[in-house]
Amino acid sequence: MMDHDMTIGGTLFDRVVQILEQARSTVVQSVNTNMVTAYWLIGREIVIEVQCGKERAVYGKQVIEVLSQQLSAQYGSGFSLTNVKYFRQLYQTWPDRLFIQHPFVVELAEQPKSHPSGGQFPLGFSSQLSWSHYRALMRVSRPGAREFYEREAIECGWSKTQLERQIQTSYYERIIAHHGEQGLLTANRERLAGEKLTPVDVLKSPMVLEFLNLPDSPDLHESELEQAIIRNLQFFLLELGKGFSFVARQKHIRFDDDDFYVDLVFYNFILKCFLLIDLKLGKLTHQDVGQMDGYVRLFEDQFKVQGDNPTIGLILCSDKSEAVAKYSVLHESKQIFASKYLKFLPTEEELKLEIEKERRLIEANLADRKRLSSFDENIPSDAE
Repeated sequence: MMDHDMTIGGTLFDRVVQILEQARSTVVQSVNTNMVTAYWLIGREIVIEVQCGKERAVYGKQVIEVLSQQLSAQYGSGFSLTNVKYFRQLYQTWPDRLFIQHPFVVELAEQPKSHPSGGQFPLGFSSQLSWSHYRALMRVSRPGAREFYEREAIECGWSKTQLERQIQTSYYERIIAHHGEQGLLTANRERLAGEKLTPVDVLKSPMVLEFLNLPDSPDLHESELEQAIIRNLQFFLLELGKGFSFVARQKHIRFDDDDFYVDLVFYNFILKCFLLIDLKLGKLTHQDVGQMDGYVRLFEDQFKVQGDNPTIGLILCSDKSEAVAKYSVLHESKQIFASKYLKFLPTEEELKLEIEKERRLIEANLADRKRLSSFDENIPSDAE
C-alpha cells in the first residue's frame, strides 16, 4: 500500500507538477526571447548594410532579396522575403530596445513583470510575448498606442488573437476618446484577462518550429480519433481509382500572421485539379463552409499553377449521431463542378457512409485498447 504522501494528488505529486510546469514555462519564455532577439539583430544588420541605416530603395531591395534566398536555402521557409522584411521593420520600430556591447553580444536588461503606465519602457523584449505578438504590434503606427498595447499584453497575459482584436477595435483610441489620458491608468479601468496557453500550444506554433528548424508533424495538430479517420479516409479515396494522387496531410497555409492546416490534399490528374479535405468532429456550421471557401481561395493563390482547373473543397463532419459530407465549390466554379467533376468524385452519400463506418470501427478499437490498458494496470506486480 502507498504511503499517504506518495498518493496521486498528494503533496509529492503537487510539488513535481509545479517543477514540471515551471520548467516548461521557462523553456517557452527562452524561445520567445531568443527568437525575437535574433530577428531584431538580423534587422539591425540589414539596416547597417544598407548604407548605415539610410535607405536606398534599389540597393535595399536587392540586399533583402539575396539574404532571403540564402537563408531559405540553409534554414527553410521561415526566411521568406516577407519575413526578412519584418526583421528589418522590427529593428526600425524599436531601434534602441537592446544594448549592443559588441557586434555579436547583446546585453538584455531583466524584464520586470509590471511597470507603471507611461513610465520608461525597459530594455529587452518580453519573454511573455511571442514573435507573433511583436508582428501585430509593428502594425500600430502611433508609438504611444503601440507601447500601451505591449504593456497590456505583457501584464494581462494576452494571446496573439486577443492583442490583434484589441488593436483592430481601436481599444487605445476608445479609452482616450471617453476618458482622456487618465483612462490609461490601470486603476481607472477594467482590464481584459489573458487566455491561458499551454507550453505545448506555444511550441507547436509553425513560426517557432521554423525558428528551431523542427519538422511540423501532422500529429501536432490532430487528436487520436482524427488521425485514425484521416488515415483511413486517405486510403479510401486512393482505392477508388478515379485519378486521385495523395499530395499532403495537414498542409500548412500561411496568410499574413495566421497559420491554417488543411487535413488532406489530393490532386486528381484526370480532372487536373486539387481536392482539399477538412474533417470536423461535430456538427456542420456556416463557419465551417466559410472557412473551407477561404482555404480554397488561399490554396489557389499560393499553389495552383497554369493548366490546373479550379480547386474544390470537401468538408466531412463526424458527429456521434450523424455524419455529413459536403463539397464546397466557389460560385465561379459551380458549372465545371456539375458538368465535369462529379463523375470522377465519390458522392456525398458514399462519403457519409464511409465516415460513419470508420468512426464506429475506430471508437470500438480505441475502447478495446483502453479496457486492455486498464486491465494491465490492475494486474499486481511481483515486486509489490
